Amino acid sequence: MSGDGVPAALQRRVRKRAADRCEYCRLSQVSQEATFHVDHIQPRHAGGLTALENLALACVSCSLRKGARTHGEDPTTGDQASLFHPRWGRWEDHFDVTGELSIAGKTPTGRATVALLRMNRPLVIEIRREEALRGRFP
Repeated sequence: MSGDGVPAALQRRVRKRAADRCEYCRLSQVSQEATFHVDHIQPRHAGGLTALENLALACVSCSLRKGARTHGEDPTTGDQASLFHPRWGRWEDHFDVTGELSIAGKTPTGRATVALLRMNRPLVIEIRREEALRGRFP
């Protein structure tokens, strides 16, 4: 659930820092019916704290697919790779947006994150197209 166990004031700070945009796939909260989640990057069960530096704003799709995972399979090598950590990495270092508005992983972390979160499902690409027409993506 969105922000489960995260105080409202801290949730507001996370949303503001992220500019109401998913920190994984970059989708804007504007015009989305479902409220984006405030997620623990490092899961609580693995010692992740409910602190600003361990929280990220995630669209419902990215949030549910990520769950409590911190690693995924790099589809290029088959090796396990860390998932993108919005506090430790720069989005641009790990991902590119193609002309078709797909998100391409540039690193093992980027590729594993794109694959695990299924960032290029046809419906998501259509949403990105609409968002791009409105100047909200990327």
